[in-house]
Amino acid sequence: MTATDDGAREARALVREIEGHLLLAAAREEGRMAAARLAGRLGWLTDTQREDLERQFEAEYLGLARACWQRTAERAEELRHAYEGRYRALRQRLLACFLLACAVPSATLLLTLSTAR
Repeated sequence: MTATDDGAREARALVREIEGHLLLAAAREEGRMAAARLAGRLGWLTDTQREDLERQFEAEYLGLARACWQRTAERAEELRHAYEGRYRALRQRLLACFLLACAVPSATLLLTLSTAR
């Protein structure tokens, strides 16, 4: 492992962390906007009730978003493992076919040469 590899790995980790913060900020803003729309339709709420409703709605919205992200990440991991297994099996099969394709002409050539003497 070189310093360049470590630097690239750290850069990717930093980018993922920044993406996570941006995703969370966007979800938080979506939750706030949805909460404000809901509270706006309930004109009979007092300011305190409206603020409480918006705060609770935003928290629930973020919880649901996180659960969705977690399920997506778990499914992506499952698919990655499945595709890695398929790729490994395909690669082994391809190697076996290649070795067979090389062995048959070689054996034929050896047989031809041995019978020609």
